[in-house]
Amino acid sequence: MIEKHTCQNGLRVVLERIPTVRSVTIGIWILTGSRHEHGQINGISHFLEHMFFKGTKTRSAQDIAEEFDAIGGQVNAFTSKEYTCLYAKVVDTYKHKALDILADMFFQSEFQEAEMDKEKNVVYEEIKMYEDTPDDLVHDLLARAAFGDHPLGLPILGTEEQLATFTPMMLKEYMQSRYTPENVVVSIAGNVDTSFLQSVEGYFGNYHLPKSTSSFTKPQFLGEKIERYKDTEQAHVCLGFKGLAVHEPAIYSLIILNNVLGGSMSSRLFQDIREKKGLAYSVFSYHASFIDSGLLTIYAGTAKDRLQQLLDVIKGTIDEFVTKGITDKELQNSKEQLKGSLLLSLESTTSRMNRNGKNELILKKHYTLDELVEMIDAVNHNSVQHVMDTVFQQSPSIALISPKNE
Repeated sequence: MIEKHTCQNGLRVVLERIPTVRSVTIGIWILTGSRHEHGQINGISHFLEHMFFKGTKTRSAQDIAEEFDAIGGQVNAFTSKEYTCLYAKVVDTYKHKALDILADMFFQSEFQEAEMDKEKNVVYEEIKMYEDTPDDLVHDLLARAAFGDHPLGLPILGTEEQLATFTPMMLKEYMQSRYTPENVVVSIAGNVDTSFLQSVEGYFGNYHLPKSTSSFTKPQFLGEKIERYKDTEQAHVCLGFKGLAVHEPAIYSLIILNNVLGGSMSSRLFQDIREKKGLAYSVFSYHASFIDSGLLTIYAGTAKDRLQQLLDVIKGTIDEFVTKGITDKELQNSKEQLKGSLLLSLESTTSRMNRNGKNELILKKHYTLDELVEMIDAVNHNSVQHVMDTVFQQSPSIALISPKNE
């Protein structure tokens, strides 16, 4: 059962007690990501995430690392298009220690210029590594092709040019505008009881910032094409179709559609492209849901002289998919696969912390396991076909990275 607590300043806490495990995962979720940025500060959410590990008023970066190592804990963070998360997983006897360090990182990070300069170099290398990984980079290009200059089209890492301009004051001002109590959720899962909520309140319930006044607009799906030439062995291509927002009722029909199309080894795209034609080693599809929009993506990599054949097979697979719909076997297998994945994720305190934190931050509600299974079981041929007709009714956005033609 999930316990929900709202601190006196409006910050929300969700706690799921799992007495059968010996671990506790604590995550601090902030409703800020690259879609809340503009061109001049693109990448600041991700850079802030890095700087939380670079020292506080009482702990150096090495102190933070050593203290977690000393208790056998794991600490990490990630930034997405719409949220940032800082989290730690520890043995239950060290939950108060982990909370203390995370709160120190959240509230007392100093953003010293010397540390910022060093960490900028780290992120520069992260950007370069991304540029050297075309099967990752092509997904960023697809976001630009689908959403253009809208913030959802911006890269999460930002650019070296913008990163170079960041100052300690800019980081602090951005935190004051986005890290407000109503934009923060603390999610806890593991062997911990509700009395731990009082400890969280003690750390997080007393800070105050003016409510965030920034707003964001719903993106328009553009359906454009972006092509980049690089010295690669393969051509990497992404096709993007307009998807669904995270809260839309048909989301589970789309999840099953994606699973049948390219979400598993038995999927249409995997079988048609890899198993039957041998056109690609890596081929898959996935759906990314945002607060007000979504993007269904198909990715594949192949030799440049087989790119057109690959695209023809993808188009043929989609056309047949839309015309004939999914089979009874595909529908049933996909439902069971989703339910199996859901049940397996319950064995991880980190997975539960992630699910509860994201649900509270984005949806502000939680579903029981029975409710989730019921929503999956409610998907039928008609609901999948309706989503299919909607998603594939317009031309896709396309991103391509390929070797330059002779």
